[in-house]
Amino acid sequence: MAFVIFLIPCFVVGTDIAFSCQNAEDFVGASSPGDIIIGGLFAVHSEMLHPEEDPIKPVIQNCAGFEIQVFLQTLAMIHAIETINNSTLLSGVTLGYEIYDTCAEVTKAMASALRFLSKFNSSEDAVEFKCNYSDYIPRVKAVIGASYSEVSMAVSRLLALQLIPQVSPASSAEILSDKIRFPSFFRTIPSDFHQTRAMTHLICESGWNWIGVIATDDDNGRFALESFGVQAMANNVCIAFKEMLPAYLSDSTFHTKVDQAIEKIVKEKRVNVIVVFMRQFHVLKLFKKAIERNVNKIWIASDNWSAAVKISTIPNIRQLGTVVGFGFKNGDISSFQEFLRNLHKKPTENNKFLREYMMLLSVCAHLEFHDFQTCIANQSQDNLLENDGSKPQIWRDDFLNANVEPGFIHSTMLAVYAIAHAIKGQCKDRDCKDPSAFTPWELLEELKRVVVIDGDKEVKFDSNGDMSTSYDVLLWKEIDGHMEITTMAEYNAEKGGFIFEDEEKKKDFLALKKVQSTCSQPCSPGQVKKVTESPHTCCYECIYCPENHYSNQTDMDYCYRCNNKTYWAPVNSSTCYRKTIYFLAWTDWFAIFLLLLSAFGVVLVLSICVIFTKNLDTPVVKASGGLTVCYIILFSHFLIFLSTVFFIDIPTEFKCKTRQALFGISFTLCISCILIKSLKILLAFSFDPKLQNFLKCMYKPIPTVVTCTGIQVIICTFWLIFRTPFVNQNFSIPRAIILECNEGSIVAFGIMLGYIAALAFICFIFAFKGRKLPENYNEAKFITFGMLIYFIAWIVFIPVYATTFGKYLPAVEIIVVLISNYGILCCTFLPKCYIIIYKQETNTKSAFLKMVYTYSSKSAGSVAVSQASLDSKSSSFRATITDSCKTEIDSVNGNCHFQVPGQSLIKGKVLSKNAARTMVRKRVSSI
Repeated sequence: MAFVIFLIPCFVVGTDIAFSCQNAEDFVGASSPGDIIIGGLFAVHSEMLHPEEDPIKPVIQNCAGFEIQVFLQTLAMIHAIETINNSTLLSGVTLGYEIYDTCAEVTKAMASALRFLSKFNSSEDAVEFKCNYSDYIPRVKAVIGASYSEVSMAVSRLLALQLIPQVSPASSAEILSDKIRFPSFFRTIPSDFHQTRAMTHLICESGWNWIGVIATDDDNGRFALESFGVQAMANNVCIAFKEMLPAYLSDSTFHTKVDQAIEKIVKEKRVNVIVVFMRQFHVLKLFKKAIERNVNKIWIASDNWSAAVKISTIPNIRQLGTVVGFGFKNGDISSFQEFLRNLHKKPTENNKFLREYMMLLSVCAHLEFHDFQTCIANQSQDNLLENDGSKPQIWRDDFLNANVEPGFIHSTMLAVYAIAHAIKGQCKDRDCKDPSAFTPWELLEELKRVVVIDGDKEVKFDSNGDMSTSYDVLLWKEIDGHMEITTMAEYNAEKGGFIFEDEEKKKDFLALKKVQSTCSQPCSPGQVKKVTESPHTCCYECIYCPENHYSNQTDMDYCYRCNNKTYWAPVNSSTCYRKTIYFLAWTDWFAIFLLLLSAFGVVLVLSICVIFTKNLDTPVVKASGGLTVCYIILFSHFLIFLSTVFFIDIPTEFKCKTRQALFGISFTLCISCILIKSLKILLAFSFDPKLQNFLKCMYKPIPTVVTCTGIQVIICTFWLIFRTPFVNQNFSIPRAIILECNEGSIVAFGIMLGYIAALAFICFIFAFKGRKLPENYNEAKFITFGMLIYFIAWIVFIPVYATTFGKYLPAVEIIVVLISNYGILCCTFLPKCYIIIYKQETNTKSAFLKMVYTYSSKSAGSVAVSQASLDSKSSSFRATITDSCKTEIDSVNGNCHFQVPGQSLIKGKVLSKNAARTMVRKRVSSI
């Protein structure tokens, strides 16, 4: 069972309305018969009149504000259909059309859509209510339109009842891509998603982030504003203000809202870029008011008005500033322009729009271009009917061509051709002269697959029903005193980038960047944004990046930290700098000084070696322990001087491991040899039997040197194996890296130095006890003094080394090594060299024996008295010292002696003066 609704679109006939429809056919704007009828919905008029009457009656009123640009779109649809009918595309099947004027009103568009839904060949235009429209044949097979997204949304929901395909050449709202809510909607233009993304891209490329937005308070404006807001937020663009204007000019608050919007623009001094999502007649009103207030901004135009000639020809439009916008990509419309040139020859009986335009020409043709446009826009259908026939018919070819917006014309023709190709697919195996050959929903499925040749490329609808075409970036540019709409670039919607044809157009694009539209001054590299109390992230203060942080771009939200410890950055830095690497280089003046000292030490060692070699058989050299011991000591000194070289220049693993081990082992070898000499001296002059026996057991020169040095070798070996020194980067200085050797183990380093110190201390004790040798040959006291220098140097070294850092830390150790090495070397060998060179008369065997004899004579009495004094504590003794003992101390036959009751001084015998003197002489000679 089906319910039938009878449609009379005029509802109530108003007797006081001059241009009122008397029947359904009066409602059609333009029509032509055909085998297959395509409907058209275009806002040929900008508003519908609302007479002031009470009560309000359900009457569809007349319209006002003839829109030349939309009228041209209806002509483009007619031209495309006529071209297809004259071609072989549909093989004899003709297309007809019924085009209706929506007057930019949803209500009037819905009335037209209801007629589209009426059953084919129904004399009463009845729409049947059915549960299943699969076999239902409506009046039209497809619909072109509407002009505005708000109207398309309403109409699409109604057409979706029967799945009648709707292809819009102008409705760009993103929501229309939703195939669940709008399953039968298609369009030959991109959605607003791509347009708002393109706008945001332009804004970002130009360095703007503080902008204003003005939109109409309808679905199209709100959805465009929402889409733009999402894109702007994603790209750190802030919207300083949003102004919404009433969607209909008949709204009583329209002019007040326009004044408020202009006042907001004037008040916001920092906002120099305004994005406008409005219809052409809204923009016209807004700009006229802006010119009155001397507003000068950059205006970003949406596709609705970016190519509107009637706006670009407003008097003093150049005062508004720069207009840059996005228009639909145009194609070849040369055939349509030829169609316009012959338009005056076309009959007007079935085209009320053309007839109305002819009437407008009669009324306004005498005016200048812009005034002519204004005159046309201000004429209502009622006024035209009153003047019908009172004016002569005039035709102006220039006016229509001047108002052509290629993008809209191309998209309208593309929509017709898409439907035609879909019809062709349905008519392959059907007789399409019969209107019931196929249903709209079958055509809808064919339309989803259709491919249209557009120039040199193929285009088709995507899964959302959108056609992926690009945008032209349009720039309103003054040329020869006239505002021309030029194509500045192409925006690729898929790749999201601008394509410039030549450098001149790129310069126009770069010129836009000279205008600033920011809430805050941009933060330069080295600074970051600090958000203030403002709710907008674009309003901020610029603060410097702290030390070791940087920012390398403008308006960064945070500073980057220098990525590792080898880089640094000062405050307010735009980059990180590699830290300067410091080490004790060969070219450093202090290193050169220390190297010279070491080199001098080496020369000194070699000189001493030469001197001792030339004086091999002299008493002084023999008294020094012989040439072999001297060579070993001098070689160890040479190695110590050599070890200082490893403390200089870039530290390496080899240097770090070698320098301490070489120094420790060679210094231990030196001290061990000197220790043997100290033992020998103490042994020579010790007359205590117990101590003498102990020293004789200890005095093993070769085993002692090998053992002492071997222990140090073992210490160093364990150190190098288990906690080996390594190269370390010291970052304690902010802007520098100190390359140094980390000792690996402070404990091992301390053990090595402590072991040397222990040997030096033992050596010091032994040498101190033998410090009273003959003056010219007294080596013990110089050893004592050398050990004191060593102790002082290393005692001072410990706190200095612990508190010093930087590249001169190795120099501290070099200094203490040189001091201790020079001290021991000089104290050990320089006195002997002095005797060899300057006291040659004392460096003979006779002189040496005389000195020993003299010393032994003194020592004999000293030794006897000393022993007697020790024994007197335990027993009484008696000693007789003759006068000759006092006067003949050098006499060989003297009878001075000490007699100790019960025991002798040496091995139980009485020690005479001669025996004591002989014993001392032998021991002194032995050293």
